[in-house]
Amino acid sequence: MCGIIGYIGEREALPLLLDGLRMMEYRGYDSAGVAVRGPAGIRSIRAVGKVASLEAKLRQISMPGTLGGAHERWATHGGVTEANAHPHTDCAGRFWVIHNGIIENYQELKTELLLKGHVFRSETDTEVIAHLLEDIAADQDVETAISQMAARFMGTYGLIILDNHAPDKLIAVRNFSPLVLGIGEKEYFAASDPAAFLKHTDQVVYLADGETAILTRTGYRVYDRRQNLRQKQVETVDWKPEEAQKSGHPHFMLKEILEEPEAVRNSIRGRLIPTEGLAKLGGLEAVRSQLEHAARVVIAACGTSYFSAKTGEYMLEECAGIPVEVDYASEFRYRAAPLGPQDVFIAVSQSGETADTLAALREARKQGALTLGIVNIVGSTIARESDAGVYQHIGPEISVASTKAFLSQITIFALLALFIGRAKNMPLAAGLEIAAELQRIPQKIQTILDQRERIRQLAEKHKDSGNIFYLGRKYNFPAALEGALKLKETAYIHAEGCGAGELKHGPLALVSPDFPTVAIAPRDSVYAKMLSNIEEVKARGGPVIAIGTEGDENLRKVAAEVIYVPETLEMLTPLLTTVPLQLFAYYASVARGNDVDHPRNLAKSVTVE
Repeated sequence: MCGIIGYIGEREALPLLLDGLRMMEYRGYDSAGVAVRGPAGIRSIRAVGKVASLEAKLRQISMPGTLGGAHERWATHGGVTEANAHPHTDCAGRFWVIHNGIIENYQELKTELLLKGHVFRSETDTEVIAHLLEDIAADQDVETAISQMAARFMGTYGLIILDNHAPDKLIAVRNFSPLVLGIGEKEYFAASDPAAFLKHTDQVVYLADGETAILTRTGYRVYDRRQNLRQKQVETVDWKPEEAQKSGHPHFMLKEILEEPEAVRNSIRGRLIPTEGLAKLGGLEAVRSQLEHAARVVIAACGTSYFSAKTGEYMLEECAGIPVEVDYASEFRYRAAPLGPQDVFIAVSQSGETADTLAALREARKQGALTLGIVNIVGSTIARESDAGVYQHIGPEISVASTKAFLSQITIFALLALFIGRAKNMPLAAGLEIAAELQRIPQKIQTILDQRERIRQLAEKHKDSGNIFYLGRKYNFPAALEGALKLKETAYIHAEGCGAGELKHGPLALVSPDFPTVAIAPRDSVYAKMLSNIEEVKARGGPVIAIGTEGDENLRKVAAEVIYVPETLEMLTPLLTTVPLQLFAYYASVARGNDVDHPRNLAKSVTVE
């Protein structure tokens, strides 16, 4: 979750490090710090708050040097204090450590180090790394010391280490926490995310678990756990730095919602053969036969990606006739869930680095299942460790609240259902219909975006609600769950997503005149049942905001307010009904004065458990 960046080269490090932190501020934001190696050694400044707080302190300070590292924190161990902010150093001030991850056995190691006389200044697990490295490196070279230190850790870490004894060396270490090298002209970066240095180079090397990189001003070397030299492939990042800018919009969340028509276009571009009703997924061609003959599909994801996976479950079962199970990735690895060679496991993660989803993927591989990844970030760990997969190709998603990635994932599940379904029993006419309608979806999304002023007015009207219900059935049950999540994480309003068929099994007791309900009721196979559910809420005095199909006047008779979306195929309705829910959450958050892109207590990429 934290953002880390290191630099070594010929330019002044501090401006590059601060700019990198700003580009990664969506990853962590409760404190920040920087360390720069100058003529007099390493100097560090830390501050509580966002990167701006650190910058304010640095305005009165000179920190020359062409080697350094910086960190923005999302607190796990220890409160939000300057003492707990990174970087952390050892007793002698030799090693300065910046860390993304969790050292699970830090208390045991800390007790050992305290007995040896080490003095700790923070409550963090990270400080243990600096002291342990000081202890081990006392009588051997730093590369060997790092290898021995890493062998003693339980947990996850992406580390950037500065050594006061080595003015021409930057060290990066990875284990289960994303870390990527940026390869420039006579300069090198290491960071949690390529966005941190993309203005300066699009050439990257992705470190694998257990690898250590030694960066100098003339090159870099990568070693494995046994200190064997590794040959690494240099890759090119496929998006531009300007894509990570707001482009005049007040928030990234709004910008990314408005990018959804293009996100869907990019997700289907080159992947449809509309005249034949076929999907062409190049990343899956090598495993086509296994997909066609799969006994079942198991999908694991977290948060918003979990809800897209639930939508994919309906699609794959209906179009391809394959049994599908969807698991929270955070629970999957702790279940005794049997998988075998006839099973297909799909990991869904926008970042491709979600810790729980990655752990579930590794468990599935260990059990012999075919593993697929649906990710947005090329070269991410899930992309590299899956047997095959599909990229979203939607550019960076910066706002913590995921929007365009959700629609892209649903689009890819529709393509996957078409890909497998047509290879099995799906009639040509059905394939032609799905392919044609997918091509129309971007323009239909745009017609909803054009209604955003009215949706803003509705959101402002209901911004002070203490609770809001979201109801949906079948394909729009996951959309209801996602709508509730968006409101919770951005507007901080308690919201519940509920399968409308469950309403009478308990949740109906909550309905009252001051408990609004958002009912997703497009004209589909469960439309009549949704109308009945709306009547049940209305009869108990609950105000209803309905999401319905254009031209449906019946909804006006039962709902206090209606937002209309264009008509589409039932399986594709979530690509439309979700959009007003996202806008509603966004505008409610703005109206309540919240920091939309940086919701409290949350970070974009959950790279630790």
